[in-house]
Amino acid sequence: MRRYELSDFEWSVIQPHLPNKVRGVARVDDRKVLNGILWRFRTGSPWADVPDRYGPYTTCYNRFVRWRKAGVWDRLLAAVSKAFDGEIIMIDSSCVRVHQHAATAKKGGVDDGCMGRSRGGLTTKIHALVDAEGRPVDLVLTAGQAHDGKPAVAMLDVLQPDAILLADRAYDSSHSRPGGAARRMGKHPAEENPNRQLPLQRMGLQACVRVSR
Repeated sequence: MRRYELSDFEWSVIQPHLPNKVRGVARVDDRKVLNGILWRFRTGSPWADVPDRYGPYTTCYNRFVRWRKAGVWDRLLAAVSKAFDGEIIMIDSSCVRVHQHAATAKKGGVDDGCMGRSRGGLTTKIHALVDAEGRPVDLVLTAGQAHDGKPAVAMLDVLQPDAILLADRAYDSSHSRPGGAARRMGKHPAEENPNRQLPLQRMGLQACVRVSR
């Protein structure tokens, strides 16, 4: 197995969620093409530089675009998240500036396009849940002004009992308290003031290490 390529276990998790309706000429092997797509994004190279061992680069590009429109990548990420069984997991977020052309988007709609006003201007916040080696387990996009703790409620639901969570103060709040992970992992003691900060250990996690910014 070459660098950046899927292992047999990773492929066994992903394969059942790939499209399997083939019409016309038999297509290039999905695993080969998927390895080519991963190679392209891991190296940051242009599509035209994808090695020939992964098939024609146009096939890699077209399948990536087609699967994106069909929601295949969302299903794959959900499957990978469900299969995660690591003991150490980390969560954090980062804001990115929205492109200047998005500043003219229609305001006041139901769908904000994950764009909002924060100290950095018009931004989108990327919430990432990763394993001990920094590989993504779950990704969520929100408007830039959204509190880190709100999307964490659903993201932390993949945690196993006795897991170790690494997080900063943004996640040490009552936002995380009513989530499914909290209900599954342990009960919370009675609180005199439900609005004050609650340590994540009370979610039943083995430990919570605060990483100061």
